[in-house]
Amino acid sequence: MGKITGFLEFDRKIEAYEPVEERLKDYKEFTIPLPEKELKEQGARCMDCGIPFCHSGCPLGNLIPDFNDAVYRAKWEKASEILHSTNNFPEFTGRLCPAPCEEACVLGINEDPVTIENIEKNIVETAFKKGWITAKPPLNKTGKKVAVVGSGPAGLATAQQLNRAGHDVTVFERDEKPGGLLRYGIPDFKMEKNIIDRRLEILKEEGITFKCGVHIGIDIKADALKEEYDAIILTGGATIRRNLPIEGSDLKGVVQAMDFLGQNNRRVDGITDLGEEIKATGKDVVVIGGGDTGSDCIGTSFRHGATSVSNFEIMPMATTERPEGQPWPFWPMRLRTSSSHKEGAERFFSISTKKFIGDADGNLKGLITSEVEWIKTPGQRPQLKEVPGTEKEWKCELALLALGFTGSENTVSNQLGLEMDARTNIKASENDYKTNVPGVFAAGDQRRGQSLIVWAISEGRQAAHHVDKYLMGETALPLKGEGDLPRV
Repeated sequence: MGKITGFLEFDRKIEAYEPVEERLKDYKEFTIPLPEKELKEQGARCMDCGIPFCHSGCPLGNLIPDFNDAVYRAKWEKASEILHSTNNFPEFTGRLCPAPCEEACVLGINEDPVTIENIEKNIVETAFKKGWITAKPPLNKTGKKVAVVGSGPAGLATAQQLNRAGHDVTVFERDEKPGGLLRYGIPDFKMEKNIIDRRLEILKEEGITFKCGVHIGIDIKADALKEEYDAIILTGGATIRRNLPIEGSDLKGVVQAMDFLGQNNRRVDGITDLGEEIKATGKDVVVIGGGDTGSDCIGTSFRHGATSVSNFEIMPMATTERPEGQPWPFWPMRLRTSSSHKEGAERFFSISTKKFIGDADGNLKGLITSEVEWIKTPGQRPQLKEVPGTEKEWKCELALLALGFTGSENTVSNQLGLEMDARTNIKASENDYKTNVPGVFAAGDQRRGQSLIVWAISEGRQAAHHVDKYLMGETALPLKGEGDLPRV
């Protein structure tokens, strides 16, 4: 695999960024691709390690050493075939995945790991550029009708797999266009929406039907959908946002992150009927929540022209190295600094927001925080404790709540009588993705809770396997890491 001495000869390289002052002028992607020669060298760094733990680190089971070797040998079309055999949408994961495969890379034990994610992105972009990615409609049809509710990565993966098995697949999406949070959550500077649209064109050419602006449970009752289709797969995501129930949370200027990000994506898309405007222009912004969504709010706020952006995280600042108790090849909770953080945000850790302060007209003008510490007792969960005498008042006209999601919306589940788990996700077995209602399946965040895009695609592929088996009694659709997709 790769060049035997490649990991000794070549250092890890990733794409550079355009200067901050340039990239803040618009919402376009701002990475600078590596030359092909350097990409081949990065592929050469993939060791002949015997047991490629990157496979287990990747929820899709991508055949990483195989496509790295193909890149090293300049066999780009072969690399694309290998990559697409386990991943329906590498152009999404190659931009947005946090790369658990890289944390599991054997080389990463004592050196910088192979730059797997960037190689993946360049493989699929080369394939699109060369015209190798084309529609592959099924050769035969089964006559079975399948409804996929939700068009995020889990829904799209489910739909493509079941369409390849020969079923008539209809994807229902309540928003204006397909894509889920890929379209109305992820900022364009991380992934421009033409990336979604070009893949959607292929899915449509393959025979998948998309019905947007249709809210299942509202516009079409769930039981009516069940009567019309032989199987339903629910992939609507974990969309209930976590609130911050403190004094002043109803002030104008305290905004959920997804409302802020979704509106901005629609604005970039040219939509003008957006309702009440949510913008950071000329404001002191505080983003509450230190994850990816918080990072997206930071980058968007700077592009609006915010006066300042502060980022609050209630957890302590992690180390840049692997913490104790999180050994290789497991995913480590280390400090991660995004491109948006580097655009000028000031980050604060172990800090809790206690109160929002408003003016006479109900507008947010500030907030009060205190420092906190986490008390660890053996055998018990850490307890949060406020540090006395650390209260501080901050000027703030826009507070963005990037606190994650608590579970799945229940309109459809109530109408169908679906069981829910303790976290308000739809209860469906990981063995076959079936709910308690025959013919109804669930996958992605709506089944497992808020998670990664790569997990969503994996869930969609796995669910499709079990749906096809339910409909036909047997299936040729692959499970995780099971090689090529069939044409039937």
